[in-house]
Amino acid sequence: MKKQELIHLHGLLAEVCNHYEELSGATVAHEEYSELGIRPTSIHKSKTDHKAAVFALADGITNEMTEETKEPVSAAAD
Repeated sequence: MKKQELIHLHGLLAEVCNHYEELSGATVAHEEYSELGIRPTSIHKSKTDHKAAVFALADGITNEMTEETKEPVSAAAD
């Protein structure tokens, strides 16, 4: 994945996180992401930095959603 694409993905994940927090009223625990200090607008940072930020943010979002889910969701289509 190119750096520009990774930055775009980073921005999209940040928007998903904000949207999820608004809808659920919960705060996504993303301490690891915050500690990195990398934001989607940090275009001067390296590709590796953005990759680490994407993984940290995705982990925070999925962990919050997993805690919220009471029952497993079927993988089959209705």
